[in-house]
Amino acid sequence: MLKAEYQQRGPVPQDVIAAVELQLPPLAAGQVHVKVLAAPINPSDVLTLTGEYGMLPPLPAIGGNEGVGRVEELGPDVSTLKVGQMVLLPVGCGTWVTHLNASANKLIPLPEADPQQLAMMTVNPPTASLLLSEFVALKPGDWVIQNAANSGVGSYLIQLAKLRGFKTINVVRRESAVAGVTAEGGDVVLVDGPDLAKRVREATAGAPVVLGIDAVGGTATDHLAASLGDGGTLVNYGMMSRQPCQVSPASFVFRGVTLKGFWLAKWFQNASQAEQMKVFGELTQLIASGKLQTRVAATFDVSQIKEAVTAAAGGERNGKILIVPK
Repeated sequence: MLKAEYQQRGPVPQDVIAAVELQLPPLAAGQVHVKVLAAPINPSDVLTLTGEYGMLPPLPAIGGNEGVGRVEELGPDVSTLKVGQMVLLPVGCGTWVTHLNASANKLIPLPEADPQQLAMMTVNPPTASLLLSEFVALKPGDWVIQNAANSGVGSYLIQLAKLRGFKTINVVRRESAVAGVTAEGGDVVLVDGPDLAKRVREATAGAPVVLGIDAVGGTATDHLAASLGDGGTLVNYGMMSRQPCQVSPASFVFRGVTLKGFWLAKWFQNASQAEQMKVFGELTQLIASGKLQTRVAATFDVSQIKEAVTAAAGGERNGKILIVPK
């Protein structure tokens, strides 16, 4: 058994984490022993290793915030789960491991489906879903613009928008990403640049863009703000450029654009259990049925954690990096 552990944080994320032997205690009452099937590496995981994320666990820590596993053994007093059942792992439990012990009441039973797709359900799909529902009352036919459209969230947002009848303008930072985003169903795919607003107006034939979604920050935020219609809403949820959001006062003063922020962890803190289950119930059905999925660029064993983090932190991949224990 192995775990991917880090004792410190630093600017090069793969340098601070390593695969080490894992020893688990006997199961306590109410616990189950789980074999991990798949766990993704998200941008927030990389920022946690560098110390730049908004919420940092105490050290030493095990990497990984989401994933799925299969129950291998039941501890005393467990009657709600069965051996062999696939389960969604608790958020933030340290999922870059081969095995773990978890409280049965913290595990969510899942239908039998592709574990790699289900492993990515906790972070990116609800982020995409909530970005489309929490800020603007979108109607079928409305235009939405997003950058980082080739990211995990971007992929889910394209698919969810299409299912809900919205049109998407998808901005990427390199020409080589255009084909993949187009193949996923993006209505319009554009490479970012200072003239983005002009090209957006041409693409929509002048129809207003009512919602913008920014994962990059820096001047990319300004490009999205300039692309919105009067009174449009721009939501930032990331800082891939590692630069603060920049927006010209003209967007705020003359066109009434609003800039807001979104953090899934904060939504979890404030949302009721019923609200959370509504979101995850819909997403589970869509993923299990194959109607909602995202690209997987590569998979790595826990023993290859340094190579996996290197790949996840790189900018030229096409899809998500997953830890898939052998």
